[in-house]
Amino acid sequence: VQLVESGGGSVQTGGSLRLSCAASGRTFSAYAMGWFRQAPGKDREFVAAISASGSFTYYADSVKGQFTISRDNAKNLVYLQMNSLKPEDTAVYYCAAGVGRSYSSNTRPERSFLGVWGQGTLVTVSS
Repeated sequence: VQLVESGGGSVQTGGSLRLSCAASGRTFSAYAMGWFRQAPGKDREFVAAISASGSFTYYADSVKGQFTISRDNAKNLVYLQMNSLKPEDTAVYYCAAGVGRSYSSNTRPERSFLGVWGQGTLVTVSS
């Protein structure tokens, strides 16, 4: 599986960005996808996940109502729409490939994903 993230940049507080992730190497529509982020000096953390069909989405409490994950199975793309950005959203954002069709909210988030990472895309939010 290969993952290529794009769409990061520098915005001011309150701004918006849409991240994209292009996935290849397997049948995209058969697997869940997700997003993680890693802020400077912190561990990588789960942000959002979407089921293979796109019917189910899951979010970290810190981004609920602020971020929206979506996917286009015809284009092998997954997106993360980020609104009302805050300085604490500053991080490198990584796309994640699921191990199955769905995401399990009953276990650690990392267990639902392969652990394969792209290069990430940097989001910087200034106050």
